[in-house]
Parts: sequence; structure tokens; C-alpha cells
Amino acid sequence: MIKKSILQKILAILGRETIKKYKPMIIAVTGSVGKTSTRMAIVDVLKSGHQIRVAAKNFNNEIGVPLTILGIDHHGKNIIAWFGSFFAVLVDLYVSSKKYPEILVLEYGVDRPGDMDYLVSIARPDIAVVTAIGDVPAHVEFFKDAEALAAEKAKLVQALSVDGYAILNHDDYAVYDMKEKTKAHVMTYGFEEHADMRIVHYELRVTKDEKLGDIPEGITMKMQYGGSVVPARLHRVFGTPACYAAAAAAAVGLVLNKNMVEISEALAQYEPLPGRLRLLKGIKNSFILDDTYNASPEAMRVALDTLVELPGKRKIAVLGDMLEIGTYTEAAHRSIGDKVAQCADMLVTVGSRAKFIADEAMTRGMENRARVLTPNQVMRFDDPTEAGKALDPLIKEGDLILVKGSQGMRMEKAVYEIMGQPLLADKLLVRQEEYWKKK
Repeated sequence: MIKKSILQKILAILGRETIKKYKPMIIAVTGSVGKTSTRMAIVDVLKSGHQIRVAAKNFNNEIGVPLTILGIDHHGKNIIAWFGSFFAVLVDLYVSSKKYPEILVLEYGVDRPGDMDYLVSIARPDIAVVTAIGDVPAHVEFFKDAEALAAEKAKLVQALSVDGYAILNHDDYAVYDMKEKTKAHVMTYGFEEHADMRIVHYELRVTKDEKLGDIPEGITMKMQYGGSVVPARLHRVFGTPACYAAAAAAAVGLVLNKNMVEISEALAQYEPLPGRLRLLKGIKNSFILDDTYNASPEAMRVALDTLVELPGKRKIAVLGDMLEIGTYTEAAHRSIGDKVAQCADMLVTVGSRAKFIADEAMTRGMENRARVLTPNQVMRFDDPTEAGKALDPLIKEGDLILVKGSQGMRMEKAVYEIMGQPLLADKLLVRQEEYWKKK
């Protein structure tokens, strides 16, 4: 078994040498939410006419980023496989040459101070896309505060050259302020009026069913840039996160000389990955809004907004702990409970931290008589499988069920218990690899 520190050094050296030799354009995506969706939308916009390599799965750390650059798999504890891959990379670098992608679309994750410095030292971006951070971002646990985490992520745009481009979320103030920290060209995107790539006329699309009523189909929006306005239709995606991902990808497309019509047509191919606000069929003709990939306070609020927006006879929220938010833990969970009380007919919580959500949902606004959930509308569990099994007999036709929680809570297990097509779980749900199933 190779020590992680040694493996990390080898991968970093090989990654730097590969970029030095092949000189690909590097598009780097960071943020606390929406990184993967944005990365995949960028690929959809650019893949026609460009050779692209995109990060696999959630390869966004000191190991994953160089693995993507090198185009090799993670071999776990298999030392023979690791050295076989290293040898193949060395042959490509110094003996023969292979055809290498012209564009790398990488995802840069930050968990601790110094992480961004390290990733940028391996692959300095030509285009940096920053999604959203929010007031209480994910992975803030090892930072002094949210501002310190934002400053770490801002190092990505600081690393850009004067010829580079920073693509920034106009609607997130922590991200928008990064425009002052780069010498590169800046392009903003968002719903707000002065965004360069502005999202307008966002609407939910539904189809009619005689028995079930309105069934969500996707969203439509228009993208406004300069004097041009083009419509975009996104299928089987819901909520504003999809709009932000599409707009960021459109901005990248413009930088690389795509026109707005081409970009709109390309975005019609965009589909959500498992566990990212994906609508699944549930038991008893119900619907599941599967957002189980991960959770932060900002992402949780957006998911609840989407629960409100989509049609459903009853709205049920199944929420697990939000992890890695340190001293913000209790206040952030209580804030979500306050919101749940306003928008859900039933609440199921999973985990010790999510109990704060339940407490707040049942007590909020008692003094001013605001809406609260009763004990009969709230269930608490420590295990996602148990939560799903307990919810099963309570589900009714036409229910819309949001399931969300941090990665470590494994909320996809709750989805499995109530999904209408469990035989397709390997295709529809997140974390279905053997590695995850054994955890």
C-alpha cells in the first residue's frame, strides 16, 4: 500500500508534467454548491467541436484532480495497479506521445486552508467558474469562518492571468466580490438585473395527467446577453440551481466563441446526475425529488424552494444532517426547520443534528401564531433505511417527497425504500458502487 502523502506527491509531479507537455486549456469550477452540475453543463455546451476530458465522479481534491489530468483510475490499495499506471504515464510523457484532450474541465474542492493553493499549483486555470458559497457554506468546519472559506476559494480567480476569464455568480455576494481579486476578464451570470449573462422568464413546465394532475417535465428560461435573448429548455431538471448551471456554462461557451443559439441547443442535452434535484417515480404513484448527493444550508434552502414550486398533493420533506459546518451546526439546522414549517405537510429527519430541524419546525412562530408542524406530522430517525421503511405505508398517491442530506448520511438509502423502480437503483441513485454499498 502506498502512503497517501507519497501518492499525492507522485500524482502532483506527473500532473504538472502532463500539463506542461500537452498545454490543454483548463476550465476550473469551484464553489460550495452546484460544482458538479455546472461542470457537466459546461461539457454539454463545449463537447461539439472540442476534445474534452472532464473530472470523473467527485474527483475534486489533491488526489482526484491529478487523476483526471492523467486520465487514470483510482486504484485504492492496489500498489501494482498504481505503478502500472505511473509507468504508462511516464512512457507517454518521455517516450511516446498520445492524443491528449484540448480542454480539461476540472472541479476544485476545498476542505481546509491551503487546499486551493495546492490544486492551483498543479493546474492553473485559464477560465475559472465560481458557483455559489452562501451564508453558511459547506466544508466550513476547518475554517475560521465563512469569509475565510470564501477567501480560499477566491484564490482560484487570483491565479488567472490577465488573458484569463473569471465567470462569477452575480447573485451570491461572496462570489461577486471576487471580481475585485482578479486581473482577468470578468463575466457574471445570474437572475439579478446587472448580470452579464442574465436569466429571465424562468418557468416550470408540466404535463397534465387525468389522475395525478400536473406532472413536472422540466423548466424553460431565457438567457439574455448584450442585445441577444435566446430561450432554453431543460428537460427533467428543476429549480434555480439548473438555471445557474446553464447560465455559467453559457458564459463559458461565449468565451470560447460559441454563439447563443448553439449554446441553447446544446443545453437541451443537459440532464441532472443522480442525487441532484432529480425527479424519480415513487411508490403508489408518488414522486421523489432526489437531492441526496450532498447538503449545505444554502443547498437545503434551494431544495425546499423547489419542493414548494413543484406540484404535489402533499409535500413531504425527508432531511438528514448537514455535516462539516462546525459552529454553525445548530443555528443552520434550526433555520431549515423554520423554512420546513412553512412549506411541508410532513417532516422526516435522519440524524442527531437534523433533530434541530424537527424541533424548530414544531415550535417556530408560537408567539406570533405562524405555521408549525404538529408531533403527528414529524418523525425522527437515526438511520436512513429505517426512515424510508417507516415512510412507506404513509405515502399516498400524488405525494411529492424531497429527500436530502449530507453525503455521510447516505440518504439515498431512504430513497431506495420508497422508489417505484428499485431494480433501476444502480442507474438512478447516487453512490451505488460496491465501495459505497460496503460502507
